[in-house]
Amino acid sequence: MSAKRTKGSSDLQLSMPGLGAQPDAVDAVLGLDEAGRGPMLGPMVMAVVALSSQAAAELAALGVTDSKRFGAGEAAHRKRSELVRKVESLALHIEVAVIDVAEIDAHVARGQLNHLERRVAMELFGRAPRCGLIVADGKRLFDPLCRVVPGLVAEDKADARFVPVAAASLCAKVRRDALWLAICDRYRPEFPALLQGMAGGGYVNDATRRFLRAYAEKYGRLPEETRTSWPAEFVADLLGTRQVPADPALPWA
Repeated sequence: MSAKRTKGSSDLQLSMPGLGAQPDAVDAVLGLDEAGRGPMLGPMVMAVVALSSQAAAELAALGVTDSKRFGAGEAAHRKRSELVRKVESLALHIEVAVIDVAEIDAHVARGQLNHLERRVAMELFGRAPRCGLIVADGKRLFDPLCRVVPGLVAEDKADARFVPVAAASLCAKVRRDALWLAICDRYRPEFPALLQGMAGGGYVNDATRRFLRAYAEKYGRLPEETRTSWPAEFVADLLGTRQVPADPALPWA
């Protein structure tokens, strides 16, 4: 899904139909995490996963933990993908939200990226089963929601302590990486040497810099998947003082 803005609304004013419609909480913990907040290419992804205590124990034994602990590269992506299939077989509920670059740029321009994440979190909570405990990764980011979401706890490094959050981390990361690999597939025919393997993941690094510089030199603009709002110093270094518009939208799978 793509998160949509509601003009004039604030995070704490969102309705939560899922929580209101279910009087009895299920015996499970709901975890929330995101992947792709920091890249300058491609979307951000948020996910929620609800697990019973038995499912959480089984997944922990299988090695479900914070997605960052698996490192980078194709082997790490394969391992995460294997674990996500295990999560899918045991979870009571999974939902993944994809937030596109235009939405991210619009909120960053207003200094409201945190607001966007809170809004999407509220939407995900509202469609999930009502759980006695909800754990979100990021205390400062999600703590403002604790006073309106029953049972919500916001903690730093929650993906290292709570299996449902680790499972959400894996689901978000695997979806984010799959979308990034689709971006690589799109541009690899023209830039084969720059888009091998995970090709830097679209993060602010030398691999991303090389690809974007080559693209801008060839077309005089940035790919449509570029977050033009972030990071400003990287874009300035990449393009100098030129104002280069993003590539117009093109249909692709």
